[in-house]
This record gives sequence, structure tokens and C-alpha cells, in this order.
Amino acid sequence: MTTVEIKSRLHEGIENINDKDFLLSIKKLVDEKNTPPAPLELSNRQLEQLDNAKKQIEKGDYLTNTQADKIVDEW
Repeated sequence: MTTVEIKSRLHEGIENINDKDFLLSIKKLVDEKNTPPAPLELSNRQLEQLDNAKKQIEKGDYLTNTQADKIVDEW
């Protein structure tokens, strides 16, 4: 079934529903899907940690995924 077919069936089905609570539940689902997520708000400590991590990367002070996987495997 294509997206267009699903939408069409939903439109038809919703037209035949008279249960207000059920319709409000559907509306809530649709609203949540169409509402953009709130922007992340980081604490000062988190911002400092990100800044420190960026500085470490710039200095080459980091592990590759392969190196990290090897360390984890050794544990």
C-alpha cells in the first residue's frame, strides 16, 4: 500500500468516526508528528565539556573507533 493510499483510507475512515475522544487521540498523534522538536538546551557544564572535547580533537588527543573497540574487547 502506498503512502497516498494510506492517507486516502485514513481520510475516509476518520470521516466515519463520531467518537470525540478517539478523534482527539488521533489529533494528538498527528500534532506530535508535525510539531518540530524543541531545541536542545545545554547546561554551562555541558557546553564546557563540548568545548574541551573540540580542543582535544584539534590537538589529535582522541581514539579512533577501532582503537576504542580494541580497548573495550580487552576488558
